[in-house]
Formats: sequence, C-alpha cells, structure tokens
Amino acid sequence: QVQLVESGGGLVQAGGSLRLSCAASGLSFSSSAMGWFRQPPGKEREFVAAISWSDGNRPYADSVKGRFTTSRDSAKNTVYLQMNSLKPEDTAVYYCAARFSYSTSTHYTDYDYWGQGTQVTVSS
Repeated sequence: QVQLVESGGGLVQAGGSLRLSCAASGLSFSSSAMGWFRQPPGKEREFVAAISWSDGNRPYADSVKGRFTTSRDSAKNTVYLQMNSLKPEDTAVYYCAARFSYSTSTHYTDYDYWGQGTQVTVSS
C-alpha cells in the first residue's frame, strides 16, 4: 500500500523559509516520479515542482522558480521542497504526489497517489 506523509508546514513571515518533507512507502522509487502541488484558499490545485526519481528532472512552476528547490533522499525514501523568500501568495495547502512513471508531469490528474497535505501560511 502506497503512503505519502507530508510534514514541515507552518506559519512564517514573508521572506522566510520552510522545508516540506514527504516520506513515501510502498513505491518502487527507481521508477516513480514525485510532484508537489498546492491549493490556495478558494482556488484550484496548482503545480509547484516535480522530480523524477530516475534522472533527476526537476520542473518548476514559473511562480516559484529561483525560490523553491525540490530534492530527494533515496536512502530515506523522502522528497523535500525547500521554500525560500516566501511570499503571502505562497499561502496554500501543499501536497506531495506520486506517479508510476519515469517522467515527471505538471498535471495533477497524472498522479496516482497523494499525501494528506500540509498548511503553509505566509504572513505579510
């Protein structure tokens, strides 16, 4: 059974940093891609970043390029989202997701499993 457990959300002031973690189990990591999505209040879920377990491909949304970085620790079966220079518009529930593919995707419908989400709130 696939499980994704996120942690690391919280309240931070604008300009601050947070690191989200997503611990995964039940996956074949060498053939999976992981994604990060967020859902701001009253808005639809949107793509943030993704990472391919096999080749390290890491696409980012334009809104977070240069501020957010995703990485992985294969030994811990965990992916991370380092968020720097946070802005109030980054406030959202952040989700990690997994898909059984070597390739990343920016479309949430392409992902097979989802974590429970973690709240990130950035105050101005």
